[in-house]
Amino acid sequence: MLRKDSTSVQNLAFAAGAEATLERLFPKMEESSTLVLTCRRGDYSASRIARAVEDADAHLLNLNVTADSERSDSRIVAELRISHRDPEAAARSLERYGFEIIGLEGSADADDDSLMRSRYDELMRYLQI
Repeated sequence: MLRKDSTSVQNLAFAAGAEATLERLFPKMEESSTLVLTCRRGDYSASRIARAVEDADAHLLNLNVTADSERSDSRIVAELRISHRDPEAAARSLERYGFEIIGLEGSADADDDSLMRSRYDELMRYLQI
């Protein structure tokens, strides 16, 4: 029988609370994509990141900043969630601002391409009638 002050009960409660907090902080969104960038500590500016994302006609939904423990030159790693399904335009914009993109993940997938292709084919058949 576990006591209320048992370490395992506390760990389970902490894990459940942390999971709920993460879900609240980073809710699932269909129409978004994630980018991971890195820069020197002195070059980091949240406003420049937001401006670069907005230059790509997207909105910055989340910004999570951590230190890069793998590199010794004290770099910042920032994980962004933006309001576009395809992160390519925002990645190019961030690179123009001097940030290094180390990862990106979009919610657009191959199903969207096949759907667009089938609709295009249907339109072409309709126009030929």
